[in-house]
Amino acid sequence: MKILIIGANGTIGRAVTNSLQNGNDIIKVGKTSGDFQADISNSSSIEDLFKNIGKVDAIICIAGEAKWEQFEKLSEEDFYIGIRSKLMGQVNLVRIGQKYLHQKGSFTLTTGILADEPVDKTTSAAMVNGAIHSFIKAVALELENGHRINAVSADLVADAKDKYQDFFPGHTPVPMSKVTDAYKKSVLGLGTGQIIRVKA
Repeated sequence: MKILIIGANGTIGRAVTNSLQNGNDIIKVGKTSGDFQADISNSSSIEDLFKNIGKVDAIICIAGEAKWEQFEKLSEEDFYIGIRSKLMGQVNLVRIGQKYLHQKGSFTLTTGILADEPVDKTTSAAMVNGAIHSFIKAVALELENGHRINAVSADLVADAKDKYQDFFPGHTPVPMSKVTDAYKKSVLGLGTGQIIRVKA
């Protein structure tokens, strides 16, 4: 399979890339690194990416930003960071990418536990994750050419424990093998319209 992974050099992206690379052609994309560069918050950048790469069998996105801050300190523009990047960035990957996805190909987007269990300073991020979940369920009903779409929603991942554990008190870190298995389930399985939740 020819698999496009956006965010391939991130904490989760590296693990997913390693888990899928045997027997597959992996195209790694980052904002400033990888085989190709793209900014998912810019639809023109997404268009250029696909024009350079051509058709693929699977598109995985493990990228997107959102502002973490106390609600009372969030400006309207702060909310738009997550809306433009993590939400519309992934929506546009599907909207544009469907033209470059082989028949029966798949999209795998990334959200996170904040959609179901928000923590302090995550009003914007939780809102975006929840919106992506609703998008997945709705667009799965309309995708053509046998295209499938799912989202992986993981709890605090083990490899990011040191960086984020203070934000997630009481959360048991998820082993990276469980996280990568969720992406494999989406890419290699037959399910669509699923929110694949991953907890320890």
